[in-house]
Amino acid sequence: MSRSLSALMLSVLIAGSTVAGCSDPSPDAATSPTAAAPSAPGNEQPGASAAPDGEPPGAAAAQVDEPPGTIACGKAVQAVREATLMNPGVITDITAATGTADAPVADAAQGLSAAYRKAVAAYDTDAEPDAVAAVSAAAAELVKICGDSGLETVG
Repeated sequence: MSRSLSALMLSVLIAGSTVAGCSDPSPDAATSPTAAAPSAPGNEQPGASAAPDGEPPGAAAAQVDEPPGTIACGKAVQAVREATLMNPGVITDITAATGTADAPVADAAQGLSAAYRKAVAAYDTDAEPDAVAAVSAAAAELVKICGDSGLETVG
């Protein structure tokens, strides 16, 4: 990935997350699309396949995470493209998908999760813009690591 593209991506992340960060971080869980169970009828994740009969939910996701980190990187790239990083449940979903990911991807996702927790804690304070920018920077780092790992075409 070229340096100018990385700078552009970071700019887009910051702008998108800042706008998204202005929303209330704690909407009613019942109305949040990320709060619903992914296996509920009509709530299937795009690209996710149903678990074969007799296997626990999520088993299919673990089987298709080849190479390791594909699912987490796909979710991260999608969140960046759609500017949904600050939406409740998005970063939790990315982090949860790192169960089979290699250390660099998993570590970057944990950093993203930590930055998000700080941003939520900073909601409606003077520190909120900087905390949201830190989420954008952490997401940009995760996307870069995904690209460096050969997972940049995912998502």
